[in-house]
Order: sequence, then structure tokens, then C-alpha cells
Amino acid sequence: MKNVFRWFVWALLLAPGLCADCSEARSGLPATHYTIILENPVQHLVRVEVQVPTGSAQRDFQLPVWNATYQVRDFSQYVLWLRAKAMDGSSLGVTKINKSLWRVSGLDRGGVIEYQVLADQSGPFGTELTSEHGFFNFAQILVYPLDARSVPMSVQFERVPEGWRMACALSPDSEKASEVHAADYDELVDSPVELGKFQESSFLDTGGKYRIVVDAAAADYDIARLQELVRKIVHSETAWMQDRPFQNYLFIYHFPSDHGGGGMEHAYSAAIELSAHSLRESPDDFASVTAHEFFHLWNIKRIRPQALAPVDYTKENYTRSLWFSEGVTSTVGEYVLVQAGLLNEKEYLRKLSNEITTLQTRPAHLTQSAEESSLDAWLEKYPSYRQAEHSVSYYNKGLLLGVILDLAIRKASHDGASLRELFLYLNQTYAKKGKYFDESEGIRDALEALSGGDFGAFFHKYVAGTEEIPYDEFLSWVGLRVVVHEKAVPDSGFRASRNFDAAPVVISIAPATETEKSGLTVGDTILLVDGAAPVPSVEAKIRGRAPGDLLRVRVRTADGSERELNWKLGSRKTLQYEVVNVEALTPEQTAHRKLWLTSPPQGAAN
Repeated sequence: MKNVFRWFVWALLLAPGLCADCSEARSGLPATHYTIILENPVQHLVRVEVQVPTGSAQRDFQLPVWNATYQVRDFSQYVLWLRAKAMDGSSLGVTKINKSLWRVSGLDRGGVIEYQVLADQSGPFGTELTSEHGFFNFAQILVYPLDARSVPMSVQFERVPEGWRMACALSPDSEKASEVHAADYDELVDSPVELGKFQESSFLDTGGKYRIVVDAAAADYDIARLQELVRKIVHSETAWMQDRPFQNYLFIYHFPSDHGGGGMEHAYSAAIELSAHSLRESPDDFASVTAHEFFHLWNIKRIRPQALAPVDYTKENYTRSLWFSEGVTSTVGEYVLVQAGLLNEKEYLRKLSNEITTLQTRPAHLTQSAEESSLDAWLEKYPSYRQAEHSVSYYNKGLLLGVILDLAIRKASHDGASLRELFLYLNQTYAKKGKYFDESEGIRDALEALSGGDFGAFFHKYVAGTEEIPYDEFLSWVGLRVVVHEKAVPDSGFRASRNFDAAPVVISIAPATETEKSGLTVGDTILLVDGAAPVPSVEAKIRGRAPGDLLRVRVRTADGSERELNWKLGSRKTLQYEVVNVEALTPEQTAHRKLWLTSPPQGAAN
């Protein structure tokens, strides 16, 4: 009877001349309404009903193959079945056009599309329903009408367990609500939902309201401490940008015990996952990922390359400028941590040294440019692509390009301008006018408009090309240089690569080593290293150990079985790059450094 009653209500709402909410009335277009039934949390099953208004008899419905992260993930792999019914309950014809597109006929009087989805993908990039909570990335589970992607959308949750609440940027003041409304599909899928018995906190800062929602074991975090860190970050970044394009903002945090790592930015929210171990042992990771995802509020969500607007959910969306949209976001994020008092100069330079070491010790930095790395982002899901000989990271090289660009601007303007002025210019010229910049050329044009200088050679050599970055040439402005050391480090005897927050997978094993004799196999998944999840990496887990120490590794093999392996760590020599003071540091260089790290440039607008 409940389903019959629901269909009756929807029939009334979707009848000509009536609408389900005021957003539909304002738009003049029939809205699309979804009902998500939490059908079986133990088996991770949800059922989706799409209420289709009267209109064309035949319509096509698309499930995205990707969203947000630059990987084709084929979300239709989680759809277990799909069917359609008329408003009277009779069956309608459904034809599958391709792996993610369905054609439904007989909809002239409206109808209901119904399908079941497996929701067991944890992390900020997935959709997960368990007996403990639900996290919903709508792009992974909601089909959209090809002819009406821009109409108002709403989602209603049903069979929500007793005591569960909802957190969503589209419903900032109604935590007990079970429904969200969006202007269109793009806004809807850019607004993830957390359901459960989460803990939360909120605060006000310079006119904005921030809500922090945490799904984790209570003993694994201190929400008051997290709030204080978040407050410092958002205060510093909004001040840095002289802008706050929202009234309410939502942070969703997950701290699982055995895995985790990564974040996903949204227009008015961020979803972030860190393992409880990382949160406890490396608190800097929390601050860094929060600063990065929050700055995406501007860089990529609003200051956006033309190639990514509008989003095409059906195929790869190629852009050459992820080095800027992602990498330089990290540049600013680290700057902000210093200016917020969450990193000191020594810690910042140590992290900068590590970034330089990461790039310089990847052989591919001589063969793949920052732009090419951006284009090839869609290959990152393949372990072979992620090998050091094959690719560089647009995050890593982009961060370094952001630093040297900043120093180049400061030197050319005698500290009258900086990377900050570039972002203020881009925000004013593009974001606030609803426009998009033209790839790397748009960034270069903005730099030259600001400085009056020619950045053609810089972009040709270091952005589009693979010439070695002359670090000392840029760092000397602030009295720094790079020295190279050869260092012996413990060696696990294998190399593993991870795709976002998934467990790392073994991609190579050194021959004639203790590792090879242990029985480790290429393709094995590394679950635990010395009893803990290998986050952020296997290398990080063995850092500080000594050659000859016993290493304990738990793996999952290709057939799904698990086993424990043990062997002694080996040793290998590697190069380490360190940012240090120049030999004769001048007062002028000291002054430049202080302006670089601790305050905005003197010529910054107020």
C-alpha cells in the first residue's frame, strides 16, 4: 500500500499545471524527483525510483561514467537491474543503448523508473551504505534524463534507520530532514550526503557558517581540536582570497581504522577521508588535505578551465591545466598553513624539499611535461602508468611550478605582487563573471596582464616542456638553494602503487632479494605493514627503520585469499634534495623570505 500511495502522490505532483516545489514553479520546467530507499544496509543495497513527469513518450536516461576524479569508473557496474512502470503500475519498455544509457518508452503520461544499486564503495569518491552510516555521491547512483539535465531536481530518502540524521550542503539548516532540492543535476551531484549518527560541530567566521560532520569511532578524534584547525584554515584562505562565495559550508570527514586517504571538493562542501592512524600519527595530513580541498572552492570549482565546462559525464574531459587547478591549489594550501600558524618555516621547507625529491627522482620528469601529465590523468587507475619511469604527478610538479611562479612574480615586482594577485585577478576576471580560462594559455595571459612581463619561455620550458627546473635561480630571491645528498635508506624490495584511497598494489619486485624469496607476487594487494594500514604509502611506513629489520606484510592475492609474509629490509641508495640557506644570506633575502612565507605582498589589494 505504501508504494501505491507514493505513486498516487507523485501522480498528483507531476500532473500538468502542478509542481512539487517552488524551484519548479520558478523555472517553468517539470522537475525530476528521486526516491532513494535504503533497502538493505547489511548487503549495501539501495533502490532508486525516478519519478518522470508527463512529456515525450520516449526518453533516454544516462548514468555518469565518471565525476569529479579524473577516471572513467563506469558507475553502471553497480546497477543490478533496472525497469520502468507507468503511473498505473503497468510495465514500460526499456532498451539498454550502451553500458550506461537506457531508453524508456511509453512515458507520455509520466512514469517511474526503478533500479537497484550496490553501494559498497567507501571513501569521498564513492557511495556507501552500511548498518553504521550512508555516504552518497549522487553521480554514482542517479540517472539523469538526457533532455532535462538542467531542470530542478529533488531527492527523498526512505527507510532511514532510527536516529540517523542527514548532512548536505543543499540542506544546511535541516539536519533531521530526509530530502534535498537542487536547481539542476549538476548542482545535485556536486552535493554529497552523509547519513548516520555522526558527531558534528559548527562555527561562524567572518559572516560564514561552517558545519563539521564526522563519521568515525569517538575515541579516534577530538572534534574540538578539528574545529580549531578548520577555523584557522578557512579564516586564512578567505582572507587570502578576499572572498567568501557562500553563506554555509559543510565539511564531511571519515576516519576509518584500516584505510583511507584523500578528499573531494564540491561547490559548497568537501568530503575528506583519512585513516585514524594518519590522523593520530601525522596530524599535518589533516590540515594539508583540508586546506587543499577548501581552496578548491575557488580554484577549479569557480576558477575553472574552459575544457571542464560544462561537464560531460559520458566520457573523459581532457584538460592541460590540472597542474594549475590541482597542483597550484596545493601550493596555496601549504602557504596558508604557514600563515595560519599550522606550519613553521622549517617544516614548510622540509615539505618543499620532499616535493622536489619526489619529482627529481622520478625518471619520467625528463619525458612527461606538466601539461601531458594533466592530459594523462585518465590513466592513473592503471598501476603500470603510475610507475616512476612512466609518469609524473600534476599535483607534485604543479605544486613546485606554483612556488617558482610565485617567486618569479615577486622578484619581477620587487614584492609588489605574488601568486595571490594572480588568483585575485582570475577570481575577478573569470569566476565572478561566470567565465572560464583558456587552459595554460589563460594562466599565462593573466600573469602577463598583471606583470607586464613575458612568461612565454617559462611556460615553454617548464609547463609544456620537460626542461629541468633551475630551482636555485628562483629560490635565491628568498635566500635559499637546493643541495643534493646521496643517502642510504631501508628498502622493502618491492614497489607498490595505489589508486586514490585504495590499498596499494605490488607492481614490481626486486630480483634475487629476500622479498622475492618471501613469496610476494606482482598484483598482490598490500593490506597491512607491521600491523597497520600502509598509509600514506609503504615507503612512509618503513621510513626510520633500519636495513636488516624484520618487515611483516599482510597481502591479499589475486584469488582473494590473505596471507602473512615476513622478510628482512634491504638497503638502497637514493638522492635526497634539500632546500637550505644560501651561503651568504643577505638582509634583503631575509626580508623577501618573510614576506613570502608569513604575509601577503605589500601591493595586495585590501
